[in-house]
Amino acid sequence: MPAIQLTIAERKEHRAQAHHLVPVVMIGNDGLTANVQKEVDAALNAHGLIKVRVLGDDRAKREATYQQLADELGAACIQHIGKLLVLWRPMPPKAKPADEERMPGPRDFKVLKYSKRGGQRPEVKTLRVLGNQRLTSGGQVKRSKPKKKSIKKGRLG
Repeated sequence: MPAIQLTIAERKEHRAQAHHLVPVVMIGNDGLTANVQKEVDAALNAHGLIKVRVLGDDRAKREATYQQLADELGAACIQHIGKLLVLWRPMPPKAKPADEERMPGPRDFKVLKYSKRGGQRPEVKTLRVLGNQRLTSGGQVKRSKPKKKSIKKGRLG
């Protein structure tokens, strides 16, 4: 999978976002192993933009590792400063399971109850309304009634 090519402006934006990040993967003296590559792939899937620390002193080997990671994982090379490598790959969309039996949850409403005396503040009450309830204009919580057919319509068929 080839590395992603970004424009200068996109690369600049990702560098700014990566500034405060800490390295999530460290590559030891053994270099780029299959397990390290698997961890970098998992971190890219989870975060999208990551920093990788390489512990070796050989600059040419670090650059080769950087290019190899970007090519094999389909990521974009953002920045290489010293022993830190910054990689970016768009995060895959998360699939939400559709649950047809799911009902709407409770909702919280704030109700103002005004005093009969004019000089006092209104009382603020928070009411929780469940899925089978409704809130009346007077601030009362009532249960919803199931729709009933009228007697006439029931006789007609």
